[in-house]
Amino acid sequence: MFTNTANSIFQEVINTYHEMNTVDQPFINSYDEKEQLLHHLLYRKCWIDTVQWHYEDIIRDPEIDPVAALKLKRQIDSSNQDRTDMVEYIDGYFLNKYANITVKSDAKINSESPAWAIDRLSILALKIYHMNEEVERKDASPEHIINCKKKLNVLLEQREDLSTAIDDLLLDIENGNKYMKVYKQMKMYNDDELNPVLRAQK
Repeated sequence: MFTNTANSIFQEVINTYHEMNTVDQPFINSYDEKEQLLHHLLYRKCWIDTVQWHYEDIIRDPEIDPVAALKLKRQIDSSNQDRTDMVEYIDGYFLNKYANITVKSDAKINSESPAWAIDRLSILALKIYHMNEEVERKDASPEHIINCKKKLNVLLEQREDLSTAIDDLLLDIENGNKYMKVYKQMKMYNDDELNPVLRAQK
């Protein structure tokens, strides 16, 4: 199943990131773009999510220097754009893969594309990793650990359900029972022609 591979890659990314556990570490993709394109895209996608997860932790420091916070906000904005771009690249992979599928006359469109569902799966892997950290904390109270174990169990169930839904969606597309239609996000705030503040600076 596709999601077995995706979940394995996401776990690999998160484990690799936490070996150094710093947002400034260099990025090295474990998968060659030409030989394993989908693996390459999934690895890159989860790396972006993992770094951004830790950006979001850092910027919530109540004692953060305002200048550093502004710089970090710009990094988060850039990361959000990279995240969206990667989702569109992954959807492009599936569009190309299923380009010659004969779509049935009664085929339906899904509420989200495969890659946006995969995006949620990547974030879920991060939630599971960090909730498990809370479960294993030695300095946490018994109540905290019990509450986090309950949350972890829900997250694990959610991952199982989401994985099944993604695999079913891909199978439906492959069999012509559903079809893909991808809309570019067309984010306006990063575009100096569409954001009035940026346009005024030109």
